[in-house]
Amino acid sequence: MTIRTRLVDYESGGHSFEGMLAWDDAVSAPRPGVLVAHTIAGRSAHEEGRARRLAEMGYVGFAMDVYGKGTQTTDFDRNRAMMDALRDARPELQTRLLAGLECLREQPEVDAGSIAAIGFCFGGLSVLDIARTSADVAGVVSLHGIFVPPGNTDGNRITAKVLALHGWEDPLATPDEVVSLAAELTSMGADWQIHAYGNTTHAFTNPAADDRKAGKQYNADADRRSWAATENFLAELFGN
Repeated sequence: MTIRTRLVDYESGGHSFEGMLAWDDAVSAPRPGVLVAHTIAGRSAHEEGRARRLAEMGYVGFAMDVYGKGTQTTDFDRNRAMMDALRDARPELQTRLLAGLECLREQPEVDAGSIAAIGFCFGGLSVLDIARTSADVAGVVSLHGIFVPPGNTDGNRITAKVLALHGWEDPLATPDEVVSLAAELTSMGADWQIHAYGNTTHAFTNPAADDRKAGKQYNADADRRSWAATENFLAELFGN
């Protein structure tokens, strides 16, 4: 196994974006591609690390970015402003997400007919929006995602299988919002699962999260369990 990576540029609506592709160079045949959508912090070592782990599992991982090439920063306020702008303009967010999906499909290592997406926090909202647009993807996984519907997908049918992995004490996705998500997915005809982890807050996959009072804390058990659930879900989708 030889995991390789490269940066890939793509365009959407006059904006430039850059993602990181990861694949096993020892495999010559095209294989399923898995998009990795980022947190509020933009494309970072966290998403790139998950893309590499996906490559080790036999997929092509693609850590994409919806903020734009050259915008990466560790300034929390700047990242929040970029995230909030897209949360307030969900059609634009969806356009950028679908451009990232199309970029992934075009890579020579990828089986264009076998695509999934996973996302963390804001990325969890992002991949749920991919499903809500009726995009041609096999499945999506939201990890401690945000469940607020976009308001522009009413009446759509979800063809992707949906897995939401959720901390029950997440203040950004309350129990009432979990129930609302289940009702929404049911109304859209989705094959859906929601797994809730007790005594678990937002950002449970992020080892740097350590603020229980603010509802953001790493949980090693939930991190391990959610990744195992993700592995099983992708294996169900693609038979790996």
